[in-house]
Amino acid sequence: MVRKIYQLRVALDGVTPPVWRRVQVPGAFTLDRIHRVIQYAMGWRDYHLHSFDIGGAQYGEPDPDGDLDLVDELEVRLDAVATEGTRLRYTYDYGDWWEHTVDVEEVLAADPDERYPLCLEGAGICPPEDVGGAFGYAEAVAVLHDPAHPEYAAVRERFGGVPESFDPRLATTLLRRLA
Repeated sequence: MVRKIYQLRVALDGVTPPVWRRVQVPGAFTLDRIHRVIQYAMGWRDYHLHSFDIGGAQYGEPDPDGDLDLVDELEVRLDAVATEGTRLRYTYDYGDWWEHTVDVEEVLAADPDERYPLCLEGAGICPPEDVGGAFGYAEAVAVLHDPAHPEYAAVRERFGGVPESFDPRLATTLLRRLA
C-alpha cells in the first residue's frame, strides 16, 4: 500500500507581512498531530486552545466542561476528512483569535527516501504568543521597522528576528520530533 502525503499550505489570516508555510504530512496523521505540525511549522508554542473547522464540523480537544462542542481530534485522521482541494480553518488562541487557512494543495505518493513531516517553504515570522492579535502584531511590526523606536530592542528580542525572515530547515528540524 502506498502511503499518501498531503501537501498543505498554512496561512495566517489578517497579517502583514504574510505569514505562511508549505508542509508535507502523512495523510494518516490524526488532527491532533496536524495541530502540532502547524504549531511547530508556524512557530507557535501551543500555550492556548485551538480548533479545526472542516466542512462545518468542529474538531479539537474535547472540552471537559462541555462549553465547546468539538469532535475529538485524536479520533480523526486527516485523510478521513480532507482530499486534494479541501480548505480547513484552524483557529489558535481564542483570546488573540489567530485564524489560519489550511489548503490541501496536493495528495502525493510518499517518497520512500524522505522523512515526514517536513516544511518545504514559507514566509514571515509567526507573531509571538500573546502579542494582542492582528492589531498587536501590526504595532510590533511597525516598531521593528523603526530602529529609533524606544521599544525596538525589546520587540526585536521577542520576535527573534525581522518579520520577513523564515527558515524552513529549522521548521523541518522541529517537525522531525513528530515523526
